[in-house]
Amino acid sequence: MKILADTIRPEKLSDIVGQDHLIGKDKILTNLVKNKKIFSMILYGKPGTGKTSIAYALSKELGLRTKFLNATVNNKEDFDNAINEAKFYGDLILVVDEIHRMNKDKQDLLLPYIENGTIILIGLTTSNPYHKINPAIRSRLQIFELHELSENDIITVLKKAQKSLDGITIDNKSIKRIATLSSGDVRSALNLLEVAYYSASNHHITEEVIKNINSKPVFFHDKNEDGHYDVLSALQKSIRGSDVDATLHYIARLIEVEDLDSIYRRLSVIAYEDIGLANPGIGPRLDAAINASERVGLPEARIILSEIAIEMALSPKSNSAVVAIDNALNDIHKGSVGNIPKHIINGNPDYKYPHNYKNDWVLQQYLPDNLKNAKYYYKKDNLVENNLNKVHDEMRKQ
Repeated sequence: MKILADTIRPEKLSDIVGQDHLIGKDKILTNLVKNKKIFSMILYGKPGTGKTSIAYALSKELGLRTKFLNATVNNKEDFDNAINEAKFYGDLILVVDEIHRMNKDKQDLLLPYIENGTIILIGLTTSNPYHKINPAIRSRLQIFELHELSENDIITVLKKAQKSLDGITIDNKSIKRIATLSSGDVRSALNLLEVAYYSASNHHITEEVIKNINSKPVFFHDKNEDGHYDVLSALQKSIRGSDVDATLHYIARLIEVEDLDSIYRRLSVIAYEDIGLANPGIGPRLDAAINASERVGLPEARIILSEIAIEMALSPKSNSAVVAIDNALNDIHKGSVGNIPKHIINGNPDYKYPHNYKNDWVLQQYLPDNLKNAKYYYKKDNLVENNLNKVHDEMRKQ
């Protein structure tokens, strides 16, 4: 039995909701269809952002033979069959879901046929392709990132989907609740609508029906669609302000909706932007916590994330590193670059090798002449930076 998400899958790019940076007048994917040309690509984005729908619409509009495979489910024989089919017909769009899980045997099998154009590969992944996909495959594909759909985008899709459900009655408040609960995942929204449709008396969907199916609290997105980023911002400000209880409140919101990726990314930023040199060991400890959280998953990951978040909130803070690099970048943006001093250019015999001198330090100019007196780093008054600068000053004593 076909599910609703498959039943209403768009067959034209113009029917895709969202992804306005890729689809629309003079946008890249629309122009590829217009010019009857397609290249191997990776569509990268969160679940339910339209990766499969875009691949499906591209193949339909271009009228090309298409085969859908999954890197974790389909074996080497399935990929062999796809290659033979491509050879027989002269070309083939091969859509590979979860391409980041494609093993080396399958990659080696496909590479020559991607290179000679026998196979047009469209890889679908929720993982960052720059981190998760083998460079040999990645270098031969264009990478397009799909953005999370807004609540209004989800509402638009849900209203279209209503037309495929005979006898459905649902008010705007219930549609909005489904959209809010989906957190930008259109497939999740359609699945919830379909379950509500078949479980409701006389197909009459109310907020109570939806609540009985999915009782998670509604707070993740607000009416301005900024709720998600507001929570992340509040989390960062709470850690920066050393408020442990507020930190736990906001990270609990994110855990409740199982948005671990956002937690990982934001905590990584905070570790280096707000804690920085005041506690440089926090970065490696956070990485260890992220790895442990990935390994055990929820609900146990909440314990690990709670512990590292508490430590980050209680940690001393310093933004000296981010201020320093921004100071240096500002000079570069203003054109204050200059030539590298000749004596530190590779191979110059006038270069003084610091390790040949007392305390492994010797006075010499490293910055360009026009910036030789520039100062970018200004230490903060905390134990670690005080110690670092003390060692630095001692080193310079001859």
